[in-house]
Amino acid sequence: MTSLFAIDQPLAERMRPSSLEDFTGQEHLVSPGKILRNIIESDRIPSMIFWGPPGVGKTTLARIIANKTQAEFINFSAVTSGIKEIREVMKQAESNKTFGNRTILFVDEIHRFNKAQQDAFLPFVEKGSIILIGATTENPSFEINSALLSRCKVFVLKALTPDDLVKLLKRALTSLGKNFHADDDILRAAAIFSNGDARTALSLLEMMANNAQPDSQGKIIITPEILEQCTSRKSLLYDKDGEEHYNLISALHKSMRNSDPDAALYWLARMLEAGEDPLYIARRLIRFASEDIGLADPNALSMTVAAYNACHFLGMPECNVNLAQAVIHLSITPKSNAVYAAYNSARQDAMKSLAEPVPLQIRNAPTKLMRELDYGKNYQYAHDYQAKITDMQCLPDSLIGREYYHPTEQGSESRYRNRLEQIKNWKKNHRANS
Repeated sequence: MTSLFAIDQPLAERMRPSSLEDFTGQEHLVSPGKILRNIIESDRIPSMIFWGPPGVGKTTLARIIANKTQAEFINFSAVTSGIKEIREVMKQAESNKTFGNRTILFVDEIHRFNKAQQDAFLPFVEKGSIILIGATTENPSFEINSALLSRCKVFVLKALTPDDLVKLLKRALTSLGKNFHADDDILRAAAIFSNGDARTALSLLEMMANNAQPDSQGKIIITPEILEQCTSRKSLLYDKDGEEHYNLISALHKSMRNSDPDAALYWLARMLEAGEDPLYIARRLIRFASEDIGLADPNALSMTVAAYNACHFLGMPECNVNLAQAVIHLSITPKSNAVYAAYNSARQDAMKSLAEPVPLQIRNAPTKLMRELDYGKNYQYAHDYQAKITDMQCLPDSLIGREYYHPTEQGSESRYRNRLEQIKNWKKNHRANS
């Protein structure tokens, strides 16, 4: 079939905004009054690094700056350039400076430069010969030389939300012509599949539009079947209020809570294959590790945090097995909600007694006046005692004797239960003998 866009630029390139007014996402940086917007609109551009995942607007922001600034703007790719090209650009920048002109150098994928290549920029940034703007998908703390990084302002760009992408896709669909149609559910499913990446979302829309066939009235309707074909997966269409999204995460939680790894894996797969953000799932697993397992298996929290990091480093589809490992562990390991219940109980008391004073003996006393007011008086430093415990009062007077944490016999929590009983018995006997 002949492409509808054969003679045009790719849709993602055609839809690239040229001004901040048309820019989608990153409201924390480019909304009116925000720092990056002020910098761009006033043309007071410092050396800076744009750090964020693919397709969130790093290169687009650089091009908006190029359109806005009075400085000479030079595009530079870390993929195709080396030391020789860097020196040539620096020579040009030095010449511009001689005539009182600024040079802004945009380096895409700056993390691909090695240390020697990055070092070549440093003296020119220091002298002000160039204003360096780097774009990277990698953590600049690890991938960019500290000396160079210290001279740059880092702006962190976030993955676009499904709402951001839906808005972008609607605008793009309109640009294709009045004959093109797609339901909101289709666009939202495409947005979710794209995982915060505008380039992916627009490329997917372009592919679907190319594969849609006109009906008898000439309308070109993008159907769920076309979406499925273009994503190579069965796409679950979340409804507008997100009910199915919450139904699925609820099913995963309750399956793990009920120690059913098979059901948990199924619901995990349903979400991932529908295009759910793996980092969202990983965050929910971290919560589950403390809410439903807690000290019955202290390693559960470490494993879920590791799974989150794996999702951040790898992304989909590679991170699916990391999430599966965590889900199986959380399903099988002993369960306890004692930590969750303990905090909720303490929270209720805290909300009722927000003005309750801290006992004097456990107050900080950094000044002479505070010490004269008996702050810290009679404080008992536990490490000075043989048992490493004292019977010093730490709760407010109105809550003396209150107990929040009630450990179970599940898994490792039985050890915490035994230890807590020993502590309580020691304090009880010590007070009786005092």
